[in-house]
Amino acid sequence: MEITRTFDLLEHLVNEYPDKKDILASKEKGEWVRYSTHDYYKYCHYMAYGLLEIGLQPGDRVITISNNCPEWNFIDMALAMTGIIHVPVYPTLSPDNYLHIFTHSGARFVLVSNNILLRRIRPALEKMENPPVVYTLAPVEGEHRTLEILKAGIASREKYSPIVEQLKENIKPDDWTTLIYTSGTTGMPKGVMLSHRNLCSNFLAHAKVNPMTSQCRVLSFLPLNHMYERSMNYHFQYKGCSIYYAENMGTIQQNLAEIHAHGFCAVPRVLEMVYDKLYAAGKDFRGLKKKIYTRAFKHGARYDYTLLKKVSLGYQLSQYFYERMVYRHWRERLGGNRLIVITGSSSIQPRIIRTFAAAGINIYEGYGLSETSPVIAVNNPVEGYVKIGTVGPVLSGVEVSFADDGEILTRGPHVMLGYYKDPEYTAQVIDSDGWFHTGDVGEFVSGLTGPRYLRITDRKKDIFKLSAGKYIAPQLLENKLRESEYIEQAMVVGENEKSVAVIISPNFNTLHYWALKYHMHYRDNEKLLAMPETKEKYKKVIDEINRDFAAHEQIKSFRLVADEWTSANGLLSPTLKIKRNILMEKYKGLIAEIYGHTQPASNSILSAFRSVELPNFGFSRKK
Repeated sequence: MEITRTFDLLEHLVNEYPDKKDILASKEKGEWVRYSTHDYYKYCHYMAYGLLEIGLQPGDRVITISNNCPEWNFIDMALAMTGIIHVPVYPTLSPDNYLHIFTHSGARFVLVSNNILLRRIRPALEKMENPPVVYTLAPVEGEHRTLEILKAGIASREKYSPIVEQLKENIKPDDWTTLIYTSGTTGMPKGVMLSHRNLCSNFLAHAKVNPMTSQCRVLSFLPLNHMYERSMNYHFQYKGCSIYYAENMGTIQQNLAEIHAHGFCAVPRVLEMVYDKLYAAGKDFRGLKKKIYTRAFKHGARYDYTLLKKVSLGYQLSQYFYERMVYRHWRERLGGNRLIVITGSSSIQPRIIRTFAAAGINIYEGYGLSETSPVIAVNNPVEGYVKIGTVGPVLSGVEVSFADDGEILTRGPHVMLGYYKDPEYTAQVIDSDGWFHTGDVGEFVSGLTGPRYLRITDRKKDIFKLSAGKYIAPQLLENKLRESEYIEQAMVVGENEKSVAVIISPNFNTLHYWALKYHMHYRDNEKLLAMPETKEKYKKVIDEINRDFAAHEQIKSFRLVADEWTSANGLLSPTLKIKRNILMEKYKGLIAEIYGHTQPASNSILSAFRSVELPNFGFSRKK
């Protein structure tokens, strides 16, 4: 059957995979509870009947704030088939952001997982004159439960079954179905309106480049309220894959092993942490075992998808050796199968892609935005359409062009309906010819074979000028810096200044190991960062990175900070991108110190005359 509305997936599943016993699963009291395709179909319809029974109508907005679980899907599909707008929201926002979303969306109901999340949103609810009605998935004393909606639906199924079938019949592919509040790195979130056609055209397009089948099991742990994980959730259902929802972020490895997973979705930071843990596991080895383990990383860093048929016999023998001695043991810790990992949100370090590929873990790096439902392009390593350093070929049905300044433009059925209650800003980002202006700068590059590949070079709004008029693309530098095992996060600065500088949050796992190796003594991380040996180490790291950049782009000074940058403390977005404005404010004193200002540099051209010549810090080109 043709899938043009998200809830068409339910008919697709019971028709194509009628014997599937675990299309969805989650853990309850330590045991996996599985739902068949018929269970899924049934619970979604009961929930739809219940929503109408409690008084909701097509066009109403309902917010969900939930951890990943099968029930999220029951609610999502029930809302879609009744024409009620689903507003999934992050469970980690600030009270001000919650207040903004509750008020701006005009939601009538909020469905929340548990008492922990209820307490988190309570301050926002208490500030509202007419707060939405709250229902909880888990039992909370004094609160309505979503179980009541389900029971109401079961009791009234004869009354509402024909009504829901008529509503489904009347819903068109171009009808609005969901409101996504973008996480953003600045300001209040904006509401992105997406239609059934937006969602379906996109997940059907990227499902074509994924070789998984109905025999595969995937683990889901990224928030389903994010459009990327949600689209993949539909994608996996379309292909009949079994979706198991992780207990929490701390049980990912355990859950992967338990279900013998074939794949999962991740953001680059998760993969970086997995890589770091694997690398750190070798520090306790000795002798020949340590040498083999270390060389397995060096071998993996040379891996290249496009040259596999041309590599030397020596490389092939080495690949076989490290597969037997190291790589298969990595996979055993993750379930034992060769894995497909889909990643997006920000760029991933090439060494991680290469090393994991050598170990039988293929990374599909892609690119998109909430406004584009979300995927625009994705690499396809299994079929050989991959170029490391790019986000892959453009999806079928998606158009991509470039503005005169290099900004990426896209057009097609994946482009949003617009921003909720904001036609002016919608008109700014979607021009009269239907092109959506992404705000990202990029280009097409060619591979040895196959299509052109899209490469992202920076965020348009992040590019800045030095006082001499030279442009700096900070993300290029930051991505290169994060390739170093000694750097966790980095923020490049220098707008209207004479040179580029960087604030670095170190990778303390690697740094502690290095300090131990050289018998360094320190009381805490602050003392470690202040030691001359540590500063000299980072000078060498930066000096090596500078070799890849033009003279005006090279980093001339840096500062190390002991602060951890996380989404929990507000320094990273929920998708783990740096919040540049917040970091600039946090470290404005440090930036002023770097450039010799008593106050942070102004945006005025006069700041160029107030700049103080900085020492070169001894960056040389000697190895």
